[in-house]
Amino acid sequence: MKFLLAILLTALLSFVAGLYLPWWSVALAAFVACILIPAAPWKSFLAGFIGVFILWAVLAAVIDANNNHILSHKIAVIFPLGGSSFMLILVTAFIGAITGGMAGLTAGYLRRSA
Repeated sequence: MKFLLAILLTALLSFVAGLYLPWWSVALAAFVACILIPAAPWKSFLAGFIGVFILWAVLAAVIDANNNHILSHKIAVIFPLGGSSFMLILVTAFIGAITGGMAGLTAGYLRRSA
């Protein structure tokens, strides 16, 4: 239950922080969520990773659908993704998820050492 709460809190804080702060604020949100909800470091990593991954995938998919996949297709052609908008969304979500996961892992180790 705490794990699911950590995922939801990470996603919620990341969304709110993303409205006002730069993209890397998801790391701050994941760090705060994992400090507030104690867990093992690997669970903190997974909570930050999954929370940010789901949030960024959903936000990127909504933005992509709103512009009829025009921009994402052009960007996916530049990268070796075969012009796939879906793959670009997954890569985007994965980059954010690694950032959130590392912040969660840092919070898990910090909480464990204190």
